[in-house]
Amino acid sequence: MEGFGRRRGPESDAVAPVGDDHLQIEFDSPADQTGVVVSDPIERSRFVLSTPEEVQLRTADPDAFQFPADEAVTVRTDGLELETVVSVCVRDGSGEMLGQIEHFAEQTFPAGTYSVELFAPIKLYLRVDAPLRVVSDATRTRLEFESETDVLVGARSHHKRPAATIRTTDHPRDAMRAVSLLGSALKTTTVERSYPTLRGHPPLIERGSQFEAPDGLEPPETGVRLELPETHRHVYVAAPLAYYLGAEVVPGASPRIVTEGGFAYDLDGLDGFEKSVERVLKQTFFLDCLTRTEGYYQVDLHERRTLESTLDLDFADLYDRSIGEQLEAYLRVPYETIEPHLPEWKLTAHVTPNAPNVELLPFVANDLAVVTTPATQPTSGSSVQANAVDDFLRRTATPPSPSTAPAAGEFTRSAGTRSQQVGPDESKQTYVQPPETDSLEQAWLGPGIPIGASKASLQAYRNRLSRDPIEGDIGITVVCNDPKMAEERDAVESVYGSRDELPFEVRTHYELTVEELRSVLAEETEFLHYIGHIDEDGFQCPDGALDVTTIDSLGVDSFLLNACQSYEQGMELIERGAIAGIVTLNDVVNSGAVDIGRSLARLLNYGFPIRISLEIARKDSYIGSDYIVVGDGSFSVTQVQGALPNMCKITRSDSGFIVDYRTYPSAEYELGSMVVPYIPDNETYYLSSGTADTFELTEMELDDFLSLENIPTLIDGSLRWSENLSTDSF
Repeated sequence: MEGFGRRRGPESDAVAPVGDDHLQIEFDSPADQTGVVVSDPIERSRFVLSTPEEVQLRTADPDAFQFPADEAVTVRTDGLELETVVSVCVRDGSGEMLGQIEHFAEQTFPAGTYSVELFAPIKLYLRVDAPLRVVSDATRTRLEFESETDVLVGARSHHKRPAATIRTTDHPRDAMRAVSLLGSALKTTTVERSYPTLRGHPPLIERGSQFEAPDGLEPPETGVRLELPETHRHVYVAAPLAYYLGAEVVPGASPRIVTEGGFAYDLDGLDGFEKSVERVLKQTFFLDCLTRTEGYYQVDLHERRTLESTLDLDFADLYDRSIGEQLEAYLRVPYETIEPHLPEWKLTAHVTPNAPNVELLPFVANDLAVVTTPATQPTSGSSVQANAVDDFLRRTATPPSPSTAPAAGEFTRSAGTRSQQVGPDESKQTYVQPPETDSLEQAWLGPGIPIGASKASLQAYRNRLSRDPIEGDIGITVVCNDPKMAEERDAVESVYGSRDELPFEVRTHYELTVEELRSVLAEETEFLHYIGHIDEDGFQCPDGALDVTTIDSLGVDSFLLNACQSYEQGMELIERGAIAGIVTLNDVVNSGAVDIGRSLARLLNYGFPIRISLEIARKDSYIGSDYIVVGDGSFSVTQVQGALPNMCKITRSDSGFIVDYRTYPSAEYELGSMVVPYIPDNETYYLSSGTADTFELTEMELDDFLSLENIPTLIDGSLRWSENLSTDSF
C-alpha cells in the first residue's frame, strides 16, 4: 500500500501540499483500491474514503465549507465507504443540523445541498448537492448519493502550530504581559472553545532583554481580567486559565478574577491559590461543555442530563452571554456539585517557578494543564530512590503472581551479572516524588528525576512542535543487541505493523556494532524499541558502547529503551531531537521486561499515547514502577484504531456482565471531545476522558461489543485484548 506523502500519476493530477512551512494535508489515490486517501504527514494520520469506481481528484477551494479546512478536492462518485464507523453529522446548506448517525443507524435525506462532517482521525468535511443516505453497521459507514455527483472533500489537520513568538524579560510583570497574549490563539471566545479544534496553540514565549510582541498580536476582547501578585508562581499557575478565558493578566494585591460587568471572584480561597485556580479552570471548562449543547451539536449529553435538574442554570440563555456573564453564573454553582462528573483531567504539570520556565507556559496552557509549583526539593542518593520506589509500589502495583514473579537467578538487563552491575553514579543523581493528583498524567518540569511522574522538558515540547513531515510508511525500528533477549524481539515483531488499515515499515536489527547503531539512530523512524544492555558508558554493542552524547544526527521521534537504568541515555535522546520515550530507573528483571515490552508494543501499535500506554501496562506488571516517561507523554506513535483511545473492565454479574467503559485523550481528541459508547440502545454522548459509564450487558451483547474493536480489557486485574476474548473467558 502506498504510504504517506507518496503520489501517483503526473504532478498535475496531485494536490499540492498546504500549511505554513510544512506539508499539512495530502490527497491521493490509494494503491490497492479505488477512492481517496487523505493523509497528514506531520501527525502521521491517514484515512481512506473508498469509491465503487476509480475517481479523479480535482483541486478545490477549501473555503467552500462551513468550518475551516486546510485543503480540498472534488471527486465524482455515487457513494463513499469509510474504513471504519465514525460519527457523521449532516447539516443543510445553511448549517442547520439535520441528523447525526452513529453505529447501527441509517438515515435518508431527500434531494438538497448537504454539509457532512466526519469525525475521523483527520477532520473531514463533505459538501454534496444530491439525495443522501447514510448507513452504518458494526464495522463500516457508507454514504450513498443515488447517482454519480460531484462531492467536495475537505480536510483539516489536528496539528497545531503557534502563529507568533513573544519575548519577555525575567520580571514577573513582563511575564504577565506575555501570558495575556496566550488567548490570542483561541479561534472563538464562545463556549465552543471547549472543543479542542477551536483552541489554537498559544504563541511561543522566549526570554530576552526586553518585552517584545509582534505587531497586531492582541488579547481577545473578553472583558475578563486576572489580577495577580507579581510573582512567577502566581503567573505560572494561572497561565492555562488565562489562556482559556482569553483574560488579561495584570498586577494586583491579591489574586482574583474581575469582569467588565463588575463581577469579582477571589482566587485565594480556603484551599489556597493553586487549588482555587484548578477548580475555576475545571468548572468553567466543564460548564462550557454543557452550555455548548445549545449550539452546533445539540446532542443528548450524559453530563448535562445528569446535572441539569440540580443546577440553577439556563443553558439556552447562557449560550449567547459573554464570558464574564457565564463566569458569574458558573461560579455560583458549588464545586462539590459538579466534581464527581468532571472528565478525568489530562495533565498536572509541576513547574518550578523560576524565570527560565516562562518558556514552558504556552505548552502547559495548550494542554489546559493544572499547574502546581513544587514544595518538595530533589534529594540525592540511591536510598531516596529506593524509598520512593518502594512507596510508589505500595500505592500502585499489583503483587506478582507465582507465574509472573522472576525465577531464582534470572538475569537482569544490566551489562553484568547481579553482583557485577555497573550503572550511573547514583550519588550524582537527585530524585523527587511529586504529590499524588487525580490527573491522568503528571509531568515534572524541574530539577531531579521524578518517581511516579513523567520527566518533561522544554526541548521535548519544541521537538514535537517542529516535527517535520515524513514521506513513506510509519517507521518502527526494533534493535535487539543481546541474543539472550530474542523472546521479546519475536513478541514485538509480530505486533508492530499488524494493523491492516495503516502502512507500516518494521525494521529489525540484531547485535549492532557501535557504528551500525549510530547509523540506525540517524534514520528517520517514528519509534525505536531497543532491547539490550545500557550502562554508564551508553548502549552496549559487541565492540563497545555508544554514548548518545556523541551522536551528531538523530532521526528517532519516540522510543522504549528496555534495558537497565536507561534514564540518562533516554534524556540525551530527548535533548537531540526525540519527542518522548519510556526508560528505566533501575535494573529490570528480564522476564518482567519481556512482559512489559510486549504490552507496550500492543498499546502503542493500537494508538495509545506513550504515557497512557505505560500506565495501562503497569497494571499487569510487577516491575512497572521501574519505568517512567521522559519528554512529552501525550505523544502517540500512530493514530488510534478507533475514534479515540479506550479500554474497558469487565466483570461477571448475576444477570450478565458489567462493563466499565473508559476513554483517554489523544492528539486527535483532546479534552472537550465527546464519545458515544457502542452499547446496544445507547445514543447518549459522554465527555472524554475517564470512565464514561458502567453498562450491564447480556452474553450476546457482550460478544457483539467485543467484536467491534480490538481494545485492551481488564479482567480480574489482568490485561487482555478483546479479539482474544469471548463470554467463555470469564
